[in-house]
Amino acid sequence: MAYEFERTHRLAILGGGPGGYEAALTGAQLGADVTLVERVGVGGSAVLTDVVPSKTLIATAEAATSVGEAADLGVQFFSRNEAGRAVKPEVAVNLGAVNQRLLLLARQQSEDLKAQLLKAGVRILTGEGRLDGPNRLVVSTGTGRSRTDFDEIDADTLVIAVGARPRILASAKPDGKRIFTWTQLYTLEEVPEHLIVIGSGVTGAEFASAYLALGSKVTLVSSREQVLPGEDADAAKVIGDVFARNGMQVLNKSRAESVVNTGDSVLVTLTDGRTVEGSHALMAVGAIPNTTGIGLEEAGVQLSESGHIRVNRVARTSMPSIYAAGDCSDFLPLASVASMQGRTAVFHAMGDAVSPTELRNVTSNIFTQPEVATVGWSQKQIEDGIAQGEIYKLPLASNPRAKMMGLKDGFVKIFARTGSGTVIGGVVVAPKASDLILPIALAVEHRLTVDQLARAFSVYPSMSGAITDAARAMHIVG
Repeated sequence: MAYEFERTHRLAILGGGPGGYEAALTGAQLGADVTLVERVGVGGSAVLTDVVPSKTLIATAEAATSVGEAADLGVQFFSRNEAGRAVKPEVAVNLGAVNQRLLLLARQQSEDLKAQLLKAGVRILTGEGRLDGPNRLVVSTGTGRSRTDFDEIDADTLVIAVGARPRILASAKPDGKRIFTWTQLYTLEEVPEHLIVIGSGVTGAEFASAYLALGSKVTLVSSREQVLPGEDADAAKVIGDVFARNGMQVLNKSRAESVVNTGDSVLVTLTDGRTVEGSHALMAVGAIPNTTGIGLEEAGVQLSESGHIRVNRVARTSMPSIYAAGDCSDFLPLASVASMQGRTAVFHAMGDAVSPTELRNVTSNIFTQPEVATVGWSQKQIEDGIAQGEIYKLPLASNPRAKMMGLKDGFVKIFARTGSGTVIGGVVVAPKASDLILPIALAVEHRLTVDQLARAFSVYPSMSGAITDAARAMHIVG
């Protein structure tokens, strides 16, 4: 039951992304007087320029791959020429139409979220907001011709969910024509002839994978020894091998010194003096939080050296009345985590029951082809002695459903506590790994043993059968 206040709890939220949206909705459900301030649209960059459009693009790339690989399953596409002879048609991608569709979907999603908040009774202000102390937001709602239109919002609780933006390098400034950030790619009308991706982390790998499938020649510049340097080593190797087999050029241990638009191409100069020329370049070199100039430090909120807001497991900052959620905080930068932080912050602020967020239970996914999903402790942590566990890896090629689908790349890996057999983590590399990871995530969340996981009935044949098979192989003799 929510804590009873003498008057309605006033909740003000700066930023309408996943964290801000969930905080607003939760506050309304608990009976608070909620005001949400957002400068672009409900859903923020996650919906409008990041997660929703990028994953829609990736879904299109997966469709293109499926068409191209159908011949491996005996499905062949032919049309007839004027002479009546069968000819193989060319699979083409209309990138302009693809981008138009994904931006429309993003805008529709934003409008749907806005409608839900308005129905719940949330007041939405469009404008630029900043803190004026620990209990007030000042919002500029005027246009360029009327900068004196301000709203002042007093609140018992503030939730800051201002997100992050792409990092910009002085020697490689995006121009939206040939040099892009990941928020600018959706203006392209044609598939790039040769896309050079700078950065081999999650964002770089996802877009490199997608544009390769869409028909671009792709060069991936990685400053580390392999792609996805922060991920499971076996998973990163699978993705690297798939990239190479499909024709992507991966430049490992390479760092871009500059990227220049030459007019009809881009020229990337590496720190070792080598140059790479392509038609377009994507800068995927990280993100920085939107925390500058909004009054955080003046309000007493502690920031990290990187500018992220320091929060605890209930999303509270150094100021009792201020919480922070999402990529602007120093927590894990995932939309699902931002949503959980937003809900947790409001539950805590309003005295409702709350479970502090446990990062160890968070699932994450990389939308390459195949996908990489992880949860819990990692193999490296086990090998380094940080966690005590047993490791079992089952190649996807041994799964009957995978054979039927012609899948050869990927695996299921489960980590179980030494002695008890309690599932403490796992990795899935497979198509739709984002769905397949859920049984392992449930096992981690509820501390199930491998034997309990193995006793669940998986459909035969199914991809999920690889999970129960792996758990069965880890049987603890009682």
